[in-house]
Amino acid sequence: MLTGKLFMHLPDGFLSIPVSIVLWVVSVIVIGIALRKTSKQLGEKEIPLMGILAAAIFAGQMLNFSVAGGTSGHLLGAALATILLGPWVAILVMTSVVSIQALVFQDGGLIALGANLFNMAVVGVFVSYAVITLTNKLIKNERTALFSGSVVSAWFSILFASLACALELASSGTSPANIAVPAMALIHALIGVGEALITLGAVSFIYATRKDLLKISGVLKTTNKGILIGGGVITLVLAILSPLASSHPDGLEWVAEQQGFLSVAQDSIYNLIPDYVMPGFNNEAVATILAGIIGAVVVFILAIGVAQTRKKSIS
Repeated sequence: MLTGKLFMHLPDGFLSIPVSIVLWVVSVIVIGIALRKTSKQLGEKEIPLMGILAAAIFAGQMLNFSVAGGTSGHLLGAALATILLGPWVAILVMTSVVSIQALVFQDGGLIALGANLFNMAVVGVFVSYAVITLTNKLIKNERTALFSGSVVSAWFSILFASLACALELASSGTSPANIAVPAMALIHALIGVGEALITLGAVSFIYATRKDLLKISGVLKTTNKGILIGGGVITLVLAILSPLASSHPDGLEWVAEQQGFLSVAQDSIYNLIPDYVMPGFNNEAVATILAGIIGAVVVFILAIGVAQTRKKSIS
């Protein structure tokens, strides 16, 4: 069982092996499709944006915000990635983030990684894309559709990802569906409000500074320097602010504690940078900031590496 560690994603032990295997298979298939699809979508603008967005989402997820009832939530980022890069590239962005969180920071189990990828990189992205597409059809004004779609898609991405998690818990026999579903839905409906506001703020900022990244009216800027510098500064600021994150348990951990299945969570078989705190530093704030910077850099390199590999495959 976990020994007093906070976690944001599903740890090993919450899901049965059969459920975990099925979700691994589904996630690998979808990610494989995304890799093929993105070969035709990655250009000179998309590659740096993919890397810096992945880094910023990683850093942003470290900043848990308090929610009513003594719990907290954190940015998912699936809606923002989908708005900026489309669903298939967004899946790769989210896969980079979630994978590094599990492999380097022990946030989310290795066996449960397939489930975490499914919930956040697959469900979160596809729900966002469906809502954005519907919003664009219903609202003809481009600007209104953008901002409305940002808010609604972000909220629904959190809700549906949490419902998927609840059904996985129920299928694994960890918590009955009639308990897990309403408990996860209620707390994540509140967390979704925070996600919606953060996404709206990010989209509004991008609209004001780099409208071309949103693929709406405006002159296309092809230079990558602004994307890398601006995104890098934002990521660094988020990492520096990470020690200010709420200490309250994340929504999933709160539900697990309230419903009595927290004790079945298993510790990771190894530790590199657990709890997003760099080992060897007495000052926890400094250790957290360093962990955030290292994680953002690793995620950036991974995402850029994936993008470059896909681009070379069609050159």
